[in-house]
Amino acid sequence: MRKFLHMALNRVVITGLLVVLQIGFFVLEILRWGNYYVAIAIVLRLLSLGAVVAIILRSNDPAVKLAWIVPILMFPLFGGIMYLAFGHVFLPGKLRRSWESTSHQMEKSLRQEPAVFERLQAEAPEIANQSRYLLERAGTPVWDHTAAVYYDDGLPYWKELLKDLEQARRYIFLEYFIVGEGAMWDAVLEVLERKVGEGVEVRLIYDDVGSVFVLPKNYDQVMEKKGIKCIAFNRIIPFMALILNNRDHRKIAVIDGRVGYTGGINMADEYINYTHPHGDHWKDAGIRIEGEAVRNFTAMFLQMWNMARHTEDDYSPYFCQFAVKPEAAGYVQPYMDSPLDGELIGESVYLNMIGSARKYVYIFTPYLVTDNEVVTALKLAAKRGVDVRIVTPGVPDKKTIYWLTQSNYQPLIEAGVRIYQYTPGFLHSKCVLCDGETAVVGTINFDYRSFYHHFECGVFLYRVEAIREIQRDMDETFAASELITMEWCRKKFVKSNVIGPILKLFSPLL
Repeated sequence: MRKFLHMALNRVVITGLLVVLQIGFFVLEILRWGNYYVAIAIVLRLLSLGAVVAIILRSNDPAVKLAWIVPILMFPLFGGIMYLAFGHVFLPGKLRRSWESTSHQMEKSLRQEPAVFERLQAEAPEIANQSRYLLERAGTPVWDHTAAVYYDDGLPYWKELLKDLEQARRYIFLEYFIVGEGAMWDAVLEVLERKVGEGVEVRLIYDDVGSVFVLPKNYDQVMEKKGIKCIAFNRIIPFMALILNNRDHRKIAVIDGRVGYTGGINMADEYINYTHPHGDHWKDAGIRIEGEAVRNFTAMFLQMWNMARHTEDDYSPYFCQFAVKPEAAGYVQPYMDSPLDGELIGESVYLNMIGSARKYVYIFTPYLVTDNEVVTALKLAAKRGVDVRIVTPGVPDKKTIYWLTQSNYQPLIEAGVRIYQYTPGFLHSKCVLCDGETAVVGTINFDYRSFYHHFECGVFLYRVEAIREIQRDMDETFAASELITMEWCRKKFVKSNVIGPILKLFSPLL
């Protein structure tokens, strides 16, 4: 009963009910003015027609346009209203203005060291082109002298993070999509409270929608009372539009500007396998970096902080000045993606890697619900002889998205792509490995939400030691997963070839 009441009183549920009530009220009002039905119907149809024209003129992906045009034309009386309410026609003005103002600070704070880029250009011009793209479009420079450690599971990531938190002397920055009460977060919070007592500055950002089911209301105020500066990012407000986009899907930890973490791992017990909501094992991935590249994460966190609560005009005091730079080979480039910059950075990085692969490209992703550009790139890579392998979950967390993911299997397999499902449970890792030389570990799924709608981040790696561990993890995961065949697809004919394609039509809206 307590769990039911918790869900029933949740802000998302309440907001959804308010939306339904307001739509119902709108319908009743139309019925009440039944004598003017013809005039009202004409106005509503004109609104729907205007919505269709607006969609066509927007620079969205064609799949996104089609996903809206079809339901609007199917329900012309209410299609235009639906689009205004749920089509994200108006991005929150405050959010956009905050992004634009803080982007200028990012440009001032992060500068590319010419010598580093020149060395990379001399060693590998094609890799330098990828780095140049991230520098110019995401504003994040590439660095050397940065050590990287890869974690193939949430538990070792968490244990190492706790050790680093214990070593904090100046500040701790944490930014997570999900923070949930339980053993994982309780252990972190215990360290944070002690560090506040020692005079360490502690800041926490959690996404309000991501954490809405696992944290009490106004948890940010609870943290503030403990001395932890806290922001619940982009609060959900019960109003006409149930806006669930523009979420902070990033997972970042920064300690003293010296050490930084990212990956798919949130602060909740399933990520360390203390609970098992989806199968026997939750597989995830994370990365720890130490060195000059941590500056990127520091600036990224402070930009997000300033978007909600402007406190810094200069980020440089939070950058670590290394007396002795870490001895580490290769190049490391943490980067970010934003739904407000008009650039699909997360998708473009993946496309560049797939397109430049010579021998193989391996992918971990919990969702394979993406646009035609990515599907075409994967097919072309396989057709030109590149060994393309994708691992998705064997146990779903969302059935609809699971069916959508599986609906993409057959055309990819026919092109020569090998697809695996992680048999032990749910795979939440977001990693790409290319030719044993380049890799990305981060928060970016192969889906529309990550590519189009959310704030995301990742780390681009070139010839660092951690790539060997990513390779090992991928090889072991292939062995622990089921290889999907055409026979498997035929057995799942209804889901893959009937339900899947129908859902795929609306996939950009899911």
